[in-house]
Amino acid sequence: MQTVASYAERFGVYDRMGTFLANALGAQETTLFKMVAAYAMFANGGERVEPTLVDRVQDRFGKTIYRHDQRICVTCAAATLPAGQGVSIDTNRERVMNAVTAYQLTSMMRGVVQRGSASRLNLPVPIAGKTGTTNENKDVWFIGYSSNIVAGCYIGYDQPRSLGESAFGGTLCVPVFQTFMEKAIKKYGGGEFRVPPGGYFRNIDRFTGQPLPPEASGDNVVAEYFREGADALIGLGLVVDGGFAMGENLPLFAYGEGETVVDQGTTVTTSEGESVVVPKKADFGTVSSGGLY
Repeated sequence: MQTVASYAERFGVYDRMGTFLANALGAQETTLFKMVAAYAMFANGGERVEPTLVDRVQDRFGKTIYRHDQRICVTCAAATLPAGQGVSIDTNRERVMNAVTAYQLTSMMRGVVQRGSASRLNLPVPIAGKTGTTNENKDVWFIGYSSNIVAGCYIGYDQPRSLGESAFGGTLCVPVFQTFMEKAIKKYGGGEFRVPPGGYFRNIDRFTGQPLPPEASGDNVVAEYFREGADALIGLGLVVDGGFAMGENLPLFAYGEGETVVDQGTTVTTSEGESVVVPKKADFGTVSSGGLY
């Protein structure tokens, strides 16, 4: 948990994260402001982002006396640039995560939008993100991003109470994000996420993690980005649906997917004559308190 806490603090999600197991699932409180800033670091390849409410201050003569953005345009003073080449920017930012790791997280969170809890999103550019719902549906979240815009939604009462049994990040916040991003994309555009050097794409079966040939196709086939030298991990059951590493006894199939039959529990009849399914007891290492997405 000390390692988990250090990552959360490095990304600015918490000033100081308690080392309680539940905090690995996001049990500790934070703000939308901090969450959006953290996701921006995934979006830009792992460089620190420091949000601001004041971008620049000028005196009465137009001279800049304060500028939040410390990036430097290396070639802006050049008289000409080679044909087809843009200006060169030195971001001058601290690197908090390896660029390959940041892209793998983006790939994982694209899976949330493509086939997970945010699949109702329908936008003209690639989107990655993550929904969230707290206990008893008291708060719902969605943080998402395109190649150049990060936005977040939080819905909850000032005095926490349940929003209702049907309240989830995917049902309440995703539509808000959709409406906002439709207009934002019209103004700022967007495109494919930048692929950093240091890795390679390889087709895998998203249910089993097994490597597949380049010509493989079908709903179970995804092209994942692996770090150079990571061949040994392929096919060991460590990769599923977007590059998410899991324990060996974690079910790799969602109910109804693939050909694997999963024991969902025992069907019983209640005193009111209704049939309900009593789930079997979760064993150590399974996802017993919620789904990945």
